[in-house]
Amino acid sequence: MNKRKLASFRKILLQEKEVLEKQYRDLEEGNLHNSQSEFSGEMPFEEEYAASGTTTFERERDLSLSENVKDLLKRVDEALDRIDNGTFGVCEMCNGPIPEERLKALPYANLCITCKQKEEKAFR
Repeated sequence: MNKRKLASFRKILLQEKEVLEKQYRDLEEGNLHNSQSEFSGEMPFEEEYAASGTTTFERERDLSLSENVKDLLKRVDEALDRIDNGTFGVCEMCNGPIPEERLKALPYANLCITCKQKEEKAFR
């Protein structure tokens, strides 16, 4: 891959990283602001119990989203490392090229389509 294309992918990845870091900060701040102590006011037991259940559900959802964002951030960082060490666009499993169309759709892809399909079949 030529230097111009690598620079373009680096720019895309850095923009993606910025967006993901903001999403992660927003999720983490949301988790800190929604503490259980908000539900210690004077509410009937049933309302307090329901509110607590809703808060627990929302916290679990946010934690799941947060983990997904952390995973994507890790993949983006790894793709940036691959650009730096000259292995960007090379499948980590078969060492073949990853099609540029795949990288345009998923710039942090580390496997070609064939190897990704094999990986997914192995986990089923």
